Amino acid sequence: MAQSVCLLSRIVASSITASVRAGTIIRDVMSHGGLNIVEKGKNDLQTEADRCAQRCIIASLSHQFPNITIIGEEESSNCDVPSDWVVTEADQEVLKLKLPAHLEDIDPKDICIWVDPLDGTSEYTQGLVEHVTVLVGIAIGERAVGGVIHQPYYKNDESDTLGRTIWGINGVGFGGFTPIAPPDGKRIVTTTRSHSDSNVQAAISALCPDEVLRVGGAGYKVILLMEGKAHAYVFASKGCKRWDTCAPEAVLHAVGGTLTDLYGEHYSYDAGTSYPNLRGVLATAAGQNHQWYLSKMPHEVKEKLKQ
Repeated sequence: MAQSVCLLSRIVASSITASVRAGTIIRDVMSHGGLNIVEKGKNDLQTEADRCAQRCIIASLSHQFPNITIIGEEESSNCDVPSDWVVTEADQEVLKLKLPAHLEDIDPKDICIWVDPLDGTSEYTQGLVEHVTVLVGIAIGERAVGGVIHQPYYKNDESDTLGRTIWGINGVGFGGFTPIAPPDGKRIVTTTRSHSDSNVQAAISALCPDEVLRVGGAGYKVILLMEGKAHAYVFASKGCKRWDTCAPEAVLHAVGGTLTDLYGEHYSYDAGTSYPNLRGVLATAAGQNHQWYLSKMPHEVKEKLKQ
């Protein structure tokens, strides 16, 4: 890869090809039937696909960018990585992008890559594979700037193939899909499918939605916002982590949407930050008044997140 291309473009371009390879691994594990499920905690599963996809992504990116911090959801492994899992190609469309001056010369020590190799593991084990995404988020300092969301099981009707990769760089552009505005005259909210509780429900009820879509994975929920299928994503719980939201936040911001905690603050994604998103997640589609949704969050709901 030409070194004359700026670092951020090279990382996003390489993350696209690595996530596609990880998606193939996820499909292969499922088709072979050996999920080898491990329960990490309550409602927190890990499969062979999670472990293998992470090894693929981290090996591929660390090989090309050895001086950059990479944080993955799954514990690191000392196992050898098959050579065909180490991807060194890069997406050519992203490499051609012109970045603004403040993104062109970035110190590698200021970059942190957050990897969720299989977002929506619970749904994956249940065969609800359309909820599954591979997430690679790139932060500069505290802010999520670039993101890649790969859908291993997305059906491309025209080519009859599986897999779609969405990417975005905040303030620069996006690709892999065409954003659609959610419908006027109604309010559709998406939220967790498997981690709901009274606080989550209270936050949703406060918005008086016409429809609630309960699906798995932060990546898939944000895709619903960008494809016009929901107006807001609400999760008034501490169950989400930085690797769940870094990539979706960057891509959503690139198309004009917003993702914050329930207090309206952006999460920090620098390498030294804590992992849990303790103050919940509120994301809104492009064109939605994010402040309005924040104003509707009950005081009791937000206070419960502090406990």
